[in-house]
Amino acid sequence: MRRVLVIGGGLLAAVALLFAAYVWLALSYSYSEGERAGYLQKFSKRGWICKTWEGEILLTPLPGMIPEKFEFTVRDEAVAGQIASAAGKRVVLHYAQHKGVPTSCFGDTQYFVTSVDVQP
Repeated sequence: MRRVLVIGGGLLAAVALLFAAYVWLALSYSYSEGERAGYLQKFSKRGWICKTWEGEILLTPLPGMIPEKFEFTVRDEAVAGQIASAAGKRVVLHYAQHKGVPTSCFGDTQYFVTSVDVQP
């Protein structure tokens, strides 16, 4: 019986370690990086257990066209503060796309904003 518990515990620890390594890799290496410019429409900290900063900007390519929404996640509190103070203004978001993040505990989207420039 003791041997079964030791083997089961070892397997559980190995699975937990592999999961942690996968999450670290998914959040450390980006699939793509880029910029999006638009008007900050909403930005809030939400979640039941894992609170994350989630936001949305409206991308307006040409006057008169229907704007497209770009949803994003912010992990850095300093960047979140800059974005929160820019409500309703035109912003340029610099982001990294992380595909394959296993849970929404790290963010609801795969676009993680790394910095922001507020336009005049």
